[in-house]
Amino acid sequence: MSVEFAVKPTLTGERVQLRPFVDDDVAAFQIVLADPEVVRLTGSPPDDELDLARLRAWYGSRNAQIDRLDLAVVDRATGACVGEVVLNDWDPRSRSCNFRTLIGPAGRDRGLGTEAVRLIVGYGFEQLELHRISLEVFAFNPRARRAYEKVGFVAEGVLRQVLRDGDGWVDATVMSILAPEWAAHRGHPRR
Repeated sequence: MSVEFAVKPTLTGERVQLRPFVDDDVAAFQIVLADPEVVRLTGSPPDDELDLARLRAWYGSRNAQIDRLDLAVVDRATGACVGEVVLNDWDPRSRSCNFRTLIGPAGRDRGLGTEAVRLIVGYGFEQLELHRISLEVFAFNPRARRAYEKVGFVAEGVLRQVLRDGDGWVDATVMSILAPEWAAHRGHPRR
């Protein structure tokens, strides 16, 4: 079976639902992307003008992408869109993808991010038949690193001083998870 990114699934966990984007999500992302912590933790340049038309065009085009999977993260307790998960940079020959996520203030510190990572990674291995999923996490984001480790991502190395942060530089850790690892623990590795 080949990887099929054109299908945009709905994945439901105990606390979160991952689903294709809808028009109403744009307002949520206007708030999420204006959060200084999101901007810093993702290494995004600050955007003083979060243009609603630009956000609407970006999120409105995500469901049509055939070489990546972007899904909204919805808090099941409130029904609110609190972030996104993305499998991108697909390499069909090596059956590998990059992973990235962002969770806004309304979705933090309740395990929503960890569950969202587990759901999308499981889908990547079990449905898309990926072999490797990798990511980079900045040194000043231990909360995200813990979430990735809980799901089974393993640190591979450090990219030194990849991001300018104020007057200093920040390292990023490269992490990955492989299909055989996922098959052994299904996102619940032993500690």
